[in-house]
Amino acid sequence: MADLPTSNSSHLHRLPNQRWQIYAPQPQQAEQFARKIGLSPLLAQVLINRGIDTLTEVQGFVEPESLVLPQPMDEFPDLAVSVKLLREAIAKGNKIAICGDYDADGMTSTALLLRALRALGAKVDYAIPSRMREGYGINDRIVEEFHSEGVALILTVDNGIAALGPVKRARELGVQVIITDHHDLPPQLPPADAILNPKLIAESSPYRGLAGVGVAYVLAISLAQSLQKVGGLVNPLLELFTLGTIADLAPLTGVNRRWVKRGLRLLPHSQLAGIQALIQVAGVQPGSAETPLIPNFKLKGGHGGTAPTTQNSLKPEDIGFRLGPRINAVGRLADPQIVIELLTTDDRDLALKRAMECEQINQRRQELCQEIEEEAIAWCEESSLNLQQERVLVVVRPGWHHGVIGIVASRLVERYGVPVFIGTFEGGHGGTAEGGHGGTAPTDAPSQIVRGSARGIPEFNVFDGLNFCADLLTKFGGHKAAGGFSMPAENLAKFRSQLAVFANQCLQPEHLKPLVSVDVQADLSEINLELYRQIDALEPCGIENKAPVFWTPNVCITEQKIVGKGNHLKLTASQTGKVSASLQGIAWRWGEYFPLPGLVDIAYRLRENSFNGKVSVQLELLGVRLATGEADFRPLVSGKAEFDFADRTYACSLSRSGDRTELRIRNSVGQVLAVSPGKTTGLLGNSRENAREIDLSKPFFYSLIQAAKNALGI
Repeated sequence: MADLPTSNSSHLHRLPNQRWQIYAPQPQQAEQFARKIGLSPLLAQVLINRGIDTLTEVQGFVEPESLVLPQPMDEFPDLAVSVKLLREAIAKGNKIAICGDYDADGMTSTALLLRALRALGAKVDYAIPSRMREGYGINDRIVEEFHSEGVALILTVDNGIAALGPVKRARELGVQVIITDHHDLPPQLPPADAILNPKLIAESSPYRGLAGVGVAYVLAISLAQSLQKVGGLVNPLLELFTLGTIADLAPLTGVNRRWVKRGLRLLPHSQLAGIQALIQVAGVQPGSAETPLIPNFKLKGGHGGTAPTTQNSLKPEDIGFRLGPRINAVGRLADPQIVIELLTTDDRDLALKRAMECEQINQRRQELCQEIEEEAIAWCEESSLNLQQERVLVVVRPGWHHGVIGIVASRLVERYGVPVFIGTFEGGHGGTAEGGHGGTAPTDAPSQIVRGSARGIPEFNVFDGLNFCADLLTKFGGHKAAGGFSMPAENLAKFRSQLAVFANQCLQPEHLKPLVSVDVQADLSEINLELYRQIDALEPCGIENKAPVFWTPNVCITEQKIVGKGNHLKLTASQTGKVSASLQGIAWRWGEYFPLPGLVDIAYRLRENSFNGKVSVQLELLGVRLATGEADFRPLVSGKAEFDFADRTYACSLSRSGDRTELRIRNSVGQVLAVSPGKTTGLLGNSRENAREIDLSKPFFYSLIQAAKNALGI
């Protein structure tokens, strides 16, 4: 093959830096369970993985409306007091003020209570602290401003549980305070008139996982019920609850699962002008086909039957990836009032105007994230970091927008597999902590500070890491997975080294790869629309109820290309065996791994793809690794073939080499390219003794091999 180009034999494919954790298969139990509930054994295994392995449990999971819930009044000790205080304020015509937060949870909570209280006759206004100037949570300025405006009752949403000083100040001024929050409890609770927080109730309670918007929803509905004015309120508030709960990554268990399932069905036909406009500008298209939740689902004793429902509802990912980011972007880069107006107006023209503003701000957010991510990666690559030794990444650069660096931190965690602390330099106005849930009080700020965000991995507690460095920080807060911090710029070097000490105490080298949690092995021939629609039985999927992740070994990547502005990888995955199958797939932001090797193991979720009116199942790749076992080349037509490629004729065959099957491609002058399954390099020459190593990922060789496989029918 003298006409073939030479290659660099030292080149290897770059693959995502991952570790896979695969649930132990229980095929017999899954088969038996599947027969009882009329579900694919693959999804029966998924339910077993989630700890659901009895008919009673699966009924409560699939049909959460069948569960009997305790009354919120019996669960939240201060709920009755809160309702009484609000009723008195409404009856007396006293001014009520809501103090919200600038994330999606806080803004939807604020909008929810504004709508509810106005509908119930209250005089109500709101304030949200400035993300850039003030940071998270109610503060003395807001309290004093409310007091000067004649506010008699302050109602916090998604914040306040750690606001000891501001709540004391409100009480000194004679202003009543109701705190509604869901964040972790500080050592000392503030002296509020009432506190609603699911962290104050039993861990076994179905209300335990409520986000801030969930607590606001419970309060609003309880108040409306006490005033006997529930009519017309429930559905609009449920839509806001659903939007905020998913966007805040709250666990989709307990009442969240029950109410979110209802809300997802309401959203496509929303009564709220703002949500209609947001769905329109985001281009979200709900499904329309009617399918049973679980075909032939039966309870013990033969009761039950099918539970038909409609797919004409949104999926959690529609909110998590389409609607939520457009709301969150406003809180990161602009004035939260845009979102509050969007979600409280009944004026369709104003709603569309505000939704378009959200769209434009989100586009700017995407651009900023891309710019900062590229700069951060360039800095990391140039800095010769030893992450195996330091076990944590601290990257701080000037000129970055603080509102979006938390998103970039998450992307760097995905890339490098270590906890990431990312920051930027700011001057003059002091530092605040993103998400300041607990932590230290601010001190006098120096002329220049570092202000940052942090994201962790499962084995690393971000808040504990920040606490370990508390002596270097002016303010910090957060929880296990994420946090925010600020410090004098001169403390950066000490912070980096001290954080590395903490990381080395809790992380082992094997932890330093992003984790891909895999549910069950599947053949590509088992992946079809019927299986995809059965997954609806497990919806809503999200935090603490993740969508099923399948894996398939020894998959041939027969086509692949880069698509879209986001540098995504589109591919075709094929598998031969008793039943051959080929499916399209997408790997988001995987352009840097192009081209993938020809033979790999893949981990993936399923997604629906509609094109020209045809609906099909597509793979959404989450993980890839070199094939762990040899897949025999199994010709479906013949063991030998001729084919034309690049205006030349080649012969190809399958031959044994030792204990493995080898693909051999011969040109017209007798040179042979020998390709073994799972290898990224091949041998090229007139004989094995004088053959040279060839990089099979080179475009010419890659395409040549695919043409040979097609000729052989493999």
